[in-house]
Amino acid sequence: MQAVAVVMSAPGHAALESLDLTAPGDEDVVVDIAWSGISAGTERLLWSGRMPDFPGMGYPLVPGYESVGRIVEAGAASGRSAGETVFVPGARCFGPVRGLFGGAASRLVTGGARVVPIADDLGERGILLALAATAHHAVAMQAPDLVIGHGVLGRLIARITLALGHPAPTVWEALPGRADGADGYRVTTAEQDTNRAYRCIVDASGDTGLLDSLIARLAPGGEIVLAGFYAGTLSFSFPPAFMREARLRCAAEWKPEDLAVVQRLLAGHRLSLDHLITHRSPAAAAQDAYRTAFNDTGCLKMILDWRASA
Repeated sequence: MQAVAVVMSAPGHAALESLDLTAPGDEDVVVDIAWSGISAGTERLLWSGRMPDFPGMGYPLVPGYESVGRIVEAGAASGRSAGETVFVPGARCFGPVRGLFGGAASRLVTGGARVVPIADDLGERGILLALAATAHHAVAMQAPDLVIGHGVLGRLIARITLALGHPAPTVWEALPGRADGADGYRVTTAEQDTNRAYRCIVDASGDTGLLDSLIARLAPGGEIVLAGFYAGTLSFSFPPAFMREARLRCAAEWKPEDLAVVQRLLAGHRLSLDHLITHRSPAAAAQDAYRTAFNDTGCLKMILDWRASA
């Protein structure tokens, strides 16, 4: 069994290749992928060669952890059925080619326990489930009153904060072209915001140089949540943090319970994934799609369409 996959052979180079797939077992499913997303965080680091030491890191690799497709084979012990539409958070099924995270391919083999059934009408928006779960994980312990960055993750953090019934957060965005699209919350800039008593600030920008400026905006005992993925070393001046008794929390990878909450919010029409996917590309043009995703500030989310590669 083979699949066409995006293979990053080195930083800055992505091409489609035919790869042999690991044979499925009784607990596995085979999924024909319709769409996969390009992550502007972790995949940008893979593309640029700045990815920190990470389990499984190395080239060549198949990127991607945001895939949606239909099950075409289901093992007897997989717990799934052929014909189901599912979200797939990546796979490791390409033999000697690393799957980091292994979702950008026309067909995947993975454990039935890893895939998540989704409604057919969610369509291409299903690729956003991983980011939505990441957003929920960042805010589950404490709702933010300030969010840094109005990209897809920042927008989802703001939307989920509202969907959970919390007051609307303020969002900072430095790029004028990304200031639009707010629904129920305010987008401004650091320069225009005079508030210096935020209880919880969630950074979705991935900017390693922001900590001192964010600490200066905290209320006493306030918390900064790092929800981005950071390639460089983070540092901050100790006295201002000491004076505020500031707390710093790293939001780890999303958990199944985060995804379950997101699905309930979607089913109850309390959360929308609309107007977040701005760019689409046939999988055959993957190299250009990656360049656009990482270099065009007007691109919130790029997806690859695999349906012609089946």
